[in-house]
Amino acid sequence: MSDWFIYRGTGGPAPDRIRDLPEPPPWRRFDAPVVPYEVPPLDSSTSRRLGARSVPLPVQDDGTLELINAALYLRRPLLVTGPPGAGKSTLAHSIAYELGLGRVLEWPIVSRSELRDGLYTYDAIGRLQDAQLDRTVPGADAAPADRSGDIGRYLRLGPLGTALVAAERPRVLLIDELDKSDIDLPNDLLNVLEEGRFAIPELERISDRPGQETVEVLTDDGRRVPVTHGQVRCHAFPFVVMTSNREREFPAPLLRRCVPLDLEAPRDQRLAALVQAHFGAGAYEDNHDIVEQFTEAEADGALRPTDQLLNAIFLAQHAARGAAGRRGELAQLLMRPLDRGPR
Repeated sequence: MSDWFIYRGTGGPAPDRIRDLPEPPPWRRFDAPVVPYEVPPLDSSTSRRLGARSVPLPVQDDGTLELINAALYLRRPLLVTGPPGAGKSTLAHSIAYELGLGRVLEWPIVSRSELRDGLYTYDAIGRLQDAQLDRTVPGADAAPADRSGDIGRYLRLGPLGTALVAAERPRVLLIDELDKSDIDLPNDLLNVLEEGRFAIPELERISDRPGQETVEVLTDDGRRVPVTHGQVRCHAFPFVVMTSNREREFPAPLLRRCVPLDLEAPRDQRLAALVQAHFGAGAYEDNHDIVEQFTEAEADGALRPTDQLLNAIFLAQHAARGAAGRRGELAQLLMRPLDRGPR
């Protein structure tokens, strides 16, 4: 394994290793002052995906590790393509776990997703309702302050917006299934990913008023952070993982800003590590019959995601107790191809 790797994919935590990451290249340096912000720890979303990562087997191959670390060094997004079940979104959680970067910020993309959804939301209707309520409640004149005057109560940063908060260490942002987006979203992302900042017009308009230069807003983590002059600017560029199931091509301007990684489904040692992470040490050997059935079935070229293998092993361990002959039948039922022909 190369000495320059920051992320090594060994399955164990090494939070101090992020300190070995050198300064970014001059064209990827961001100068926002660090704001006081406590990044929340990993949550259940990561534990569900990773299982128990105390396994000695490699989680990634050397070629994949080189591209992941290239994205870390260059402060560029990692564009991960591959078939369903290849572990594309799990990769973001693995990096956050190993390098101790806290809760993964997740932005699942659908056909209606827009750039602003990822940056921030503004509840103008809620603010208007509060203003009306403050005027109609008896004794409101004696209130120390009306709620609607605090605009920060009605602003919430999205996953992308929170990732660009000027924290001391980079956050991990997962933009999942970008290929499902509207045709304009990949191009809309270009400026934000290049500049590492964005503006909140609702705050820019009032930034010259007394006491409104800095406003605290809610983040995707559910915590408050100060925003000055209506600008959110990053200090350490986040580690952005954008995933795609190869359902569409992306524009060249986006591709040139990313490090591309084509991730194949886990096999051999990686498959053994996956099984052991979710079912414990020795699980790969104990369920070798099902694993072998899974790998042999793949020889027909049809699409079989690894989720099917995990489902088959779990069901075989519980539903087929005392009926060893049923293991193969249950596995066959669950490991049917998602398509019909060779890929």
